[in-house]
Amino acid sequence: MKDQIKDITSRDVDFAKWYTDVVKKADLVDYSNVKGSMIIRPYGYAIWEKMVAVLDKMFKETGHENVQMPMFIPESLLNIEKEHVEGFAPEVAWVTHGGSEKLEERMCVRPTSETLFCEHYKKIIKSYRDLPKLYNQWCTIVRWEKTTRPFLRSREILWQEGHTMHATKEEAIAETKKMFKIYEKFQKEYLALPVITGRKTEKEKFAGAEDTYTIEAMMYDGVALQNGTSHYFGTHFAEAFGIQFLDKDNKLKTPYQTSWGCTTRMIGGIIMTHSDDRGLVLPPKIAPVEVIIIPIGNDEKVDNCIDLIKEKLKNADITFKVDNTDKTPGFKFAEAEVKGYPIRIEVGKRDLENNKITFVRRDTLDKIEFDISNIENISNDIKTLLNNIQNEMYDKALKRRNSMLYEAKTMDEFTYIANNKPGFIKINWCGNTDCEDKIKETTGLKSRCILEEEVADGNCPVCGKTGIHKVYFGKQY
Repeated sequence: MKDQIKDITSRDVDFAKWYTDVVKKADLVDYSNVKGSMIIRPYGYAIWEKMVAVLDKMFKETGHENVQMPMFIPESLLNIEKEHVEGFAPEVAWVTHGGSEKLEERMCVRPTSETLFCEHYKKIIKSYRDLPKLYNQWCTIVRWEKTTRPFLRSREILWQEGHTMHATKEEAIAETKKMFKIYEKFQKEYLALPVITGRKTEKEKFAGAEDTYTIEAMMYDGVALQNGTSHYFGTHFAEAFGIQFLDKDNKLKTPYQTSWGCTTRMIGGIIMTHSDDRGLVLPPKIAPVEVIIIPIGNDEKVDNCIDLIKEKLKNADITFKVDNTDKTPGFKFAEAEVKGYPIRIEVGKRDLENNKITFVRRDTLDKIEFDISNIENISNDIKTLLNNIQNEMYDKALKRRNSMLYEAKTMDEFTYIANNKPGFIKINWCGNTDCEDKIKETTGLKSRCILEEEVADGNCPVCGKTGIHKVYFGKQY
């Protein structure tokens, strides 16, 4: 395992290779003969399960119910909303045969499920009493990506997608923003990601949406990862599908729709933000195993001490694992680091003779001595340490992110920063798509989000006209 750590490419030398090395060495994924798709290994899937459990609870606490839609969409159904299908057309996978027979109508493997939900909503929404409809589904989608990377871009994606219908515009907009805030809270408080949030420009918004709100995380290398979106559709889809309801005033009206989703790319986000050259580093709140206990030597006192630690941790609902394999302690230590367990507890005969055991933080590799005469307090001490690790990982990521935030007043200044410094660049933007396109053509940077809580205070660096928005630009995964 020490050799495996040595085999991890330095992230400062080759970030892309480092990322792949960490994903593989930590045994999160494996490759298969299915080109462009990944096998999520048990440890990688356990991280996703933790994310699902937390988010699913948040969704249900806000009144949402889980459903399951078909994975196939008839072409005629997909084509009902033209703007939507045009946005996905290059990535759609088509089924043309069932068994040996050619289908009368080809079907796509869902790239997203707006059309399926709309078809269903048309059947079940008749009255204002049927609203709101607050549905979510956990499923897979298929998008025929040309370039794929584990967790970040795959042809088959694990994700969740919420789809809701509301009686009024105000209610739907409130829903859009509420779910957006849930994503923000989850990523900051659980993933320790200091995300930047805002609204997408007209050019970058979701196909068919009136407004798209985005969660933008900055990776260690300064590149953006879109880590979740929430969309306000207005009545676009509902009108296209002929969805109407009888309101309290006895008039037929069209409901307002939202959609919101996030995926396993969040796992890629925590890897590229927190991990290091020794392997995975996981925020405790999302780690499947919070504590790894490693015995040093075969000794009855060591075994008895570990049994006592296990009892205390179990009673405190702290997840743990004991490495009882016949590997050397050094191998076990290195393996624990590659796997990213937040805390390692080392229990050895020599230390026990001095009434000591050792805690090791994965994020800093700091060693902390613990007096076993205070064993009754071990679970409280571990919980405090886990909380400190969670908060300090966020603070560390925030400090690095802030060090890569820039502001440009002129195009020359923007171009210099884009060519020489990784990170996001803030500008006053006039709102003209031509200026947005010119920035992309000149520097390769795309708009990340409009900062709705900031007011423009200068001119657009591209055209010189008065800015109407503050916007971040950056490279993206």
